[in-house]
Amino acid sequence: MTRPDLTILWRGPLESCNYDCPYCPFAKVEEGKAALAKDEAALARFEGWVEAWTGGSLALFFTPWGEALVRPWYREALARLSRVAHVTRVAVQTNLSCRLEWLERADLARLALWCTFHPGQVERARFVERVLEARARGARLSVGVVGLKEHLDEVEALRRELPPDVYVWVNAYKRLRRYYTLAERARLEAVDPLFPVNAVDHPSRGLPCRAGSAVISVDGDGEVRRCHFVEAPLGNIYSPGFEAALFPRPCPNRVCGCHIGYVHLEPLGLEATFEGGLLERIPASWPARPLPRYSATAT
Repeated sequence: MTRPDLTILWRGPLESCNYDCPYCPFAKVEEGKAALAKDEAALARFEGWVEAWTGGSLALFFTPWGEALVRPWYREALARLSRVAHVTRVAVQTNLSCRLEWLERADLARLALWCTFHPGQVERARFVERVLEARARGARLSVGVVGLKEHLDEVEALRRELPPDVYVWVNAYKRLRRYYTLAERARLEAVDPLFPVNAVDHPSRGLPCRAGSAVISVDGDGEVRRCHFVEAPLGNIYSPGFEAALFPRPCPNRVCGCHIGYVHLEPLGLEATFEGGLLERIPASWPARPLPRYSATAT
């Protein structure tokens, strides 16, 4: 896949989730009809904007606070957007708990799923079954999990039970310093060779980043920010000429520790590592080994 002219990380007002993971602030949040209607309207407005866009090719990554695919308006919007001529990729973060028949209405050459396994919320066998069903339906996907120490056995079992050509990533738990022993880190690196990249907060202040020029974050009201981690607004996609505010600039934050942020830091070179699979988090060389290794301070 060639690089799109603009990548948009879209996050609407949705905050509800059908899971109650203890580390997540949106666990089992229930939204009323008015809140859900607001989210549906925001998504419909964004979809219309994408369809009318004439500024070049777009790649879209939906990063909801809650679980989006249990809502029918997200499933239908993703299917339709995958068929818009100037959209090169549509990807979404999901726990994969929704029904999957909607994939039949999507252009599966351009749709991709970033699937997260949540031990304690769903049986591993059931989750693996859903992954295999999505693949059988033709979906391109990656699978991952938060690397809590109490879930190490589950992480390793997930890797064993999925086909080797499915990339399994691990998000490091960073709320406690030096959380992992060297032996635990080795176990996680055996599952995800790129775990060392995620296990640190990367120094980023003053470094060139594609966020703010080729990549932007957009909320449900259309407000544009460089990324999810820089609060200063750049404009609004629903205002004519907002593109004038998009140009290269150095990162203002001290560190960047989230994959959807640091993957755009130019000195890390991760665009090449994930070429063609940047939004869905699939390394270009997977399942070939070895992937690039990164020296990193222990977490």
